[in-house]
Amino acid sequence: MTTADIPEGFERHYRQSPLTDPWEPLYSKRTDKAVIIGLRLAKPHTNGRGLIHGGLIAALADNAMGHSCAHRMGGVSSLVTIGLAVDFVGTAQVGQWLAVESDVIKTGSTICFAQSLIKADDVVIARGNATFRVVPKQG
Repeated sequence: MTTADIPEGFERHYRQSPLTDPWEPLYSKRTDKAVIIGLRLAKPHTNGRGLIHGGLIAALADNAMGHSCAHRMGGVSSLVTIGLAVDFVGTAQVGQWLAVESDVIKTGSTICFAQSLIKADDVVIARGNATFRVVPKQG
Protein backbone atom coordinates (compact mmCIF):
# COMPACT_ATOMS: atom_id res chain seq x y z
CA MET A 1 0.00 0.00 0.00
CA THR A 2 1.29 3.44 -0.88
CA THR A 3 0.54 6.79 0.70
CA ALA A 4 -1.47 7.59 -2.44
CA ASP A 5 -3.95 4.91 -1.27
CA ILE A 6 -4.63 6.85 1.96
CA PRO A 7 -6.86 9.95 1.93
CA GLU A 8 -5.30 13.26 2.85
CA GLY A 9 -5.06 14.04 6.56
CA PHE A 10 -4.95 10.41 7.73
CA GLU A 11 -1.93 9.09 9.61
CA ARG A 12 -1.17 5.72 11.19
CA HIS A 13 -3.57 5.30 14.10
CA TYR A 14 -1.98 6.34 17.37
CA ARG A 15 -3.46 3.55 19.48
CA GLN A 16 -3.15 -0.17 18.90
CA SER A 17 -4.75 -3.13 20.63
CA PRO A 18 -4.50 -6.91 20.35
CA LEU A 19 -7.99 -6.99 18.78
CA THR A 20 -7.10 -4.63 15.95
CA ASP A 21 -3.52 -5.85 15.34
CA PRO A 22 -4.62 -8.28 12.58
CA TRP A 23 -6.44 -5.41 10.81
CA GLU A 24 -3.39 -3.14 10.59
CA PRO A 25 -2.58 -0.75 9.16
CA LEU A 26 -5.32 1.41 10.66
CA TYR A 27 -5.36 5.16 10.14
CA SER A 28 -6.96 8.06 11.94
CA LYS A 29 -7.56 11.74 11.51
CA ARG A 30 -8.34 14.11 14.37
CA THR A 31 -10.64 17.05 13.90
CA ASP A 32 -11.59 19.52 16.60
CA LYS A 33 -14.72 17.44 17.29
CA ALA A 34 -13.85 13.79 16.60
CA VAL A 35 -11.40 11.04 15.74
CA ILE A 36 -12.10 9.48 12.34
CA ILE A 37 -10.77 5.94 11.92
CA GLY A 38 -10.11 4.53 8.46
CA LEU A 39 -8.52 1.65 6.61
CA ARG A 40 -8.11 0.27 3.11
CA LEU A 41 -10.24 -2.88 3.07
CA ALA A 42 -8.43 -6.16 2.35
CA LYS A 43 -9.14 -9.89 2.39
CA PRO A 44 -8.43 -10.28 6.16
CA HIS A 45 -11.41 -7.96 6.77
CA THR A 46 -13.92 -10.27 5.03
CA ASN A 47 -16.33 -12.99 6.06
CA GLY A 48 -16.76 -16.39 4.41
CA ARG A 49 -18.75 -14.85 1.55
CA GLY A 50 -16.03 -12.31 0.74
CA LEU A 51 -17.97 -9.34 2.13
CA ILE A 52 -16.55 -6.99 4.74
CA HIS A 53 -17.35 -8.52 8.14
CA GLY A 54 -19.93 -6.79 10.31
CA GLY A 55 -17.81 -7.47 13.39
CA LEU A 56 -15.01 -5.37 11.92
CA ILE A 57 -17.44 -2.53 11.27
CA ALA A 58 -18.91 -2.74 14.79
CA ALA A 59 -15.50 -2.86 16.49
CA LEU A 60 -14.14 0.09 14.51
CA ALA A 61 -17.31 2.10 15.17
CA ASP A 62 -16.96 1.37 18.90
CA ASN A 63 -13.31 2.48 18.77
CA ALA A 64 -13.98 5.66 16.78
CA MET A 65 -16.89 6.76 18.97
CA GLY A 66 -14.96 6.05 22.18
CA HIS A 67 -11.85 7.87 20.95
CA SER A 68 -14.04 10.78 19.83
CA CYS A 69 -15.66 11.06 23.27
CA ALA A 70 -12.24 10.94 24.97
CA HIS A 71 -10.90 13.54 22.53
CA ARG A 72 -13.82 15.90 23.20
CA MET A 73 -13.30 15.43 26.96
CA GLY A 74 -9.66 16.46 26.69
CA GLY A 75 -8.20 12.99 27.19
CA VAL A 76 -8.49 13.14 30.98
CA SER A 77 -10.73 10.10 31.31
CA SER A 78 -10.95 6.55 30.04
CA LEU A 79 -14.18 5.22 28.60
CA VAL A 80 -15.83 1.82 28.80
CA THR A 81 -18.59 0.85 26.38
CA ILE A 82 -21.91 0.14 28.10
CA GLY A 83 -24.11 0.11 25.00
CA LEU A 84 -23.45 -0.30 21.29
CA ALA A 85 -25.83 -0.62 18.36
CA VAL A 86 -24.96 -0.87 14.68
CA ASP A 87 -27.42 -0.85 11.79
CA PHE A 88 -26.09 -2.23 8.51
CA VAL A 89 -27.55 -0.52 5.45
CA GLY A 90 -25.07 -1.64 2.78
CA THR A 91 -21.86 -3.54 2.21
CA ALA A 92 -18.28 -2.83 1.29
CA GLN A 93 -15.76 -4.55 -0.95
CA VAL A 94 -12.06 -5.28 -0.76
CA GLY A 95 -10.10 -2.26 -1.99
CA GLN A 96 -12.52 0.38 -0.76
CA TRP A 97 -11.60 3.02 1.84
CA LEU A 98 -13.64 2.48 5.01
CA ALA A 99 -14.05 5.49 7.31
CA VAL A 100 -15.90 5.77 10.62
CA GLU A 101 -17.04 9.35 11.14
CA SER A 102 -18.33 10.03 14.65
CA ASP A 103 -20.32 12.78 16.28
CA VAL A 104 -20.26 13.21 20.06
CA ILE A 105 -23.81 13.91 21.19
CA LYS A 106 -23.24 14.65 24.88
CA THR A 107 -20.46 14.33 27.41
CA GLY A 108 -20.85 14.35 31.16
CA SER A 109 -18.95 13.47 34.28
CA THR A 110 -20.14 9.83 34.23
CA ILE A 111 -21.48 9.13 30.74
CA CYS A 112 -20.89 10.01 27.07
CA PHE A 113 -23.12 9.47 24.03
CA ALA A 114 -21.94 9.29 20.40
CA GLN A 115 -23.17 8.29 16.98
CA SER A 116 -21.34 7.45 13.77
CA LEU A 117 -21.70 6.91 10.07
CA ILE A 118 -19.56 4.19 8.55
CA LYS A 119 -18.72 4.84 4.91
CA ALA A 120 -17.09 2.85 2.12
CA ASP A 121 -15.70 5.23 -0.51
CA ASP A 122 -18.00 7.94 0.92
CA VAL A 123 -21.17 5.81 0.68
CA VAL A 124 -22.91 5.09 4.00
CA ILE A 125 -22.96 1.34 4.71
CA ALA A 126 -23.79 1.43 8.43
CA ARG A 127 -24.66 3.70 11.31
CA GLY A 128 -23.80 3.24 14.94
CA ASN A 129 -24.54 4.69 18.33
CA ALA A 130 -22.90 4.06 21.64
CA THR A 131 -23.02 4.94 25.31
CA PHE A 132 -19.81 5.04 27.33
CA ARG A 133 -19.12 5.09 31.07
CA VAL A 134 -16.54 7.71 32.00
CA VAL A 135 -13.81 6.24 34.21
CA PRO A 136 -11.06 8.44 35.72
CA LYS A 137 -7.62 7.47 34.44
CA GLN A 138 -5.46 5.58 36.88
CA GLY A 139 -2.35 7.60 37.80
